[in-house]
Amino acid sequence: MSKVTGTDPQSAALHVADSHDLIRVQGARENNLKDVSVEIPKRRLTVFTGVSGSGKSSLVFGTIAAESQRMINETYSAFVQGFMPTLARPEVDVLDGLTTAIIVDQERLGANPRSTVGTATDANAMLRILFSRLGEPHIGSPNAYSFNVPSVKASGAITVERGGKSKAEKATFTRLGGMCPRCEGMGNVTDFDLSALYDESKSLNEGALTVPGYSVDGWYGRIFGGCGFFDPDKPIRRFTKRELHDLLYKEPTKIKVDNINLTYEGLIPKIQKSFLSKDVDAMQPHIRAFVERAVTFTVCPDCDGTRLSEAARSSRIGGINIADACAMQISDLAAWVRDLAAPSVAPLLGKLQHTLDSFVEIGLGYLSLDRPSGTLSGGEAQRTKLIRHLGSALTDVTYVFDEPTIGLHPHDIQRMNDLLLRLRDKGNTVLVVEHKPETIVIADHVVDLGPGAGAAGGAVCFEGTVEGLRASGTLTGRHLDDRASLKETVRTPTGKLEIRGATTHNLRDVDVDIPLGVLVVLTGVAGSGKSSLVHGSIPAGAGVVSIDQGAIRGSRRSNPATYTGLLDPIRKAFAKANGVKPALFSANSEGACPACNGAGVIYTDLAMMAGVATTCEECEGKRFQAEVLGYHLAGRDISEVLAMSVTEAEEFFAAGESRIPAAHTILRRLADVGLGYVSLGQPLTTLSGGERQRLKLATHMGEKGGVYVLDEPTTGLHLADVEQLLGLLDRLVDSGKSVIVIEHHQAVMAHADWIIDLGPGAGHDGGRIVFEGTPADLVAARSTLTGKHLAAYVGSGD
Repeated sequence: MSKVTGTDPQSAALHVADSHDLIRVQGARENNLKDVSVEIPKRRLTVFTGVSGSGKSSLVFGTIAAESQRMINETYSAFVQGFMPTLARPEVDVLDGLTTAIIVDQERLGANPRSTVGTATDANAMLRILFSRLGEPHIGSPNAYSFNVPSVKASGAITVERGGKSKAEKATFTRLGGMCPRCEGMGNVTDFDLSALYDESKSLNEGALTVPGYSVDGWYGRIFGGCGFFDPDKPIRRFTKRELHDLLYKEPTKIKVDNINLTYEGLIPKIQKSFLSKDVDAMQPHIRAFVERAVTFTVCPDCDGTRLSEAARSSRIGGINIADACAMQISDLAAWVRDLAAPSVAPLLGKLQHTLDSFVEIGLGYLSLDRPSGTLSGGEAQRTKLIRHLGSALTDVTYVFDEPTIGLHPHDIQRMNDLLLRLRDKGNTVLVVEHKPETIVIADHVVDLGPGAGAAGGAVCFEGTVEGLRASGTLTGRHLDDRASLKETVRTPTGKLEIRGATTHNLRDVDVDIPLGVLVVLTGVAGSGKSSLVHGSIPAGAGVVSIDQGAIRGSRRSNPATYTGLLDPIRKAFAKANGVKPALFSANSEGACPACNGAGVIYTDLAMMAGVATTCEECEGKRFQAEVLGYHLAGRDISEVLAMSVTEAEEFFAAGESRIPAAHTILRRLADVGLGYVSLGQPLTTLSGGERQRLKLATHMGEKGGVYVLDEPTTGLHLADVEQLLGLLDRLVDSGKSVIVIEHHQAVMAHADWIIDLGPGAGHDGGRIVFEGTPADLVAARSTLTGKHLAAYVGSGD
């Protein structure tokens, strides 16, 4: 007994459970990683740095977090796993010491039009319960306050069996929902200008339909002409009410035309499905012009945009109905909830109070719960996801963040840093992918990947402390202390864009003249009204090309070559060189490998087990038929061209027999925006938010518009690449364009010709212009938060 006591202190010091204090990764080969091996300390803050495309996300999200989630999913029963997303095991030899990973990424919250900040964070659910208990008059259950639940009434006979006898009884069923019946809970109604859809003086056979693609000779013309619901030779103005309804609104109905079984559907639902569900940027110009001409979106007149039925709006707590509560700024709503005294719902009030206070604490107090979740920026969406983890009692978990400072003013970055350190100090492992030096410097451990992007990256260049990184001589180390200097001379405006009485969202009757022909930067804390001023108040017809960070709609079959229109001239060149038709050189058309339908991989669904994607044996992942791969252009087949990076392809299509000027122009634009490392065939679904925006910018650069509006173009850019972006902005301005940039990065502010600073705070504390002038004047005045931070950044005075 005494022997055991004697060794007790020693065994406590060397307890085997304390030896697992590292996450060890060996031989990671996900995406572009080249056999990466790292050791990451647990319960510390580790920052992963490196240029865009160097492999940071592949290591952190694609390897460490993915494997942790996959292993947790495997602990559930097979039945439960059947309802969960299936995850394949990442390409890695050894992963040791993993803990539960909580991912807080930049993926946009679903852009479903029914999703709002409130529904995405459970705040709405708690408010609905609150109103169903305390609202006067009492109208029903929480469903009666939900704009996603329609009211249903039904009556009829039911058969009741009692004592061996069956008896028919009449029954009535009612479910009260909160959905506005006019707009079906959407808040706005779509109005079609019917004169833009058809010429009523003509019959269908005379070409009455003016919708693109609906010609008499085409497929749709045959369906509408042969459906039998109306006479195709009768002018539309002479249609009966019934015939006009069938032409415009008929529900999907099975019909037979020319002995082919088809589904007929009215013109308007057809247009809504085929045109209005598409990304405006990806529409062909003539279709975009048609949509802008024919469709108008107006606020629902019945519910005034609140989405709620009259009954739901009539029930109030202290004069406030649920629509008013959701429309309040969250910081105000938190104060209102705090003042409610109702012991009967005390636990509910406590939870709701905590959720709303978390919004304020994280710097999102300026949002309202009725804000559509699809309109949040990448940074706002990420911080909204973080809310459910604040105040959590969990410890010893791994939090994984993807550039948490995106969309944050330098003033707010300090608050985010405190939050990351607080999560670490509770005993958690915090992994952060980041470019901003303000966050890199708080790291306990740094992993720098590179040295380049894409095929030139995927290796660990440095592992150690921040001081070690500074002295390491890597690209990140050399640029860590970079500071842009103020421009000595600024350009002279060539005109002005007048905005008068702007009141969108929180703007307070703002009058401003935005100078044209120069580089204008809009600054201000998150929620101060920058986007509202530019996207909501610039007059229509000002020739504005707006490029935001919204998701690009496209499947894993879409890639930079298809999105930018680059593939068209390439296909034509291949077709011309080989004397065949262009459709053969599309993996989504005639040239597709028949075994995998042009996907390059074959997916095997294993129910609740992880689905397996195996490279197609027929085409070896090249996506094309063997016959197509026999056709060459300058010694390369089409799959080899799609595997090239933008930089390689730019060189390939510049000269010789593979010279294609149209393709070379698009590739040069892609390289100009810093996407030289992206391969032409890379699926769009794998691009980050910043890469998507720069892809949109490259697509729009050839357009005629004279004013470009960019929303935080430095998102996802390494310190070394910001310089390249500034050069691109300069070239745009020097070519006669006007460039307006919404930005928090001080290097871009310092480079501006004119700064418009909004504030002084966020939400209803903002919405005013607090400074207009040159960056030098802003630094000299130091009258605003932005001015103080910019002065500190450029090292001007104290």
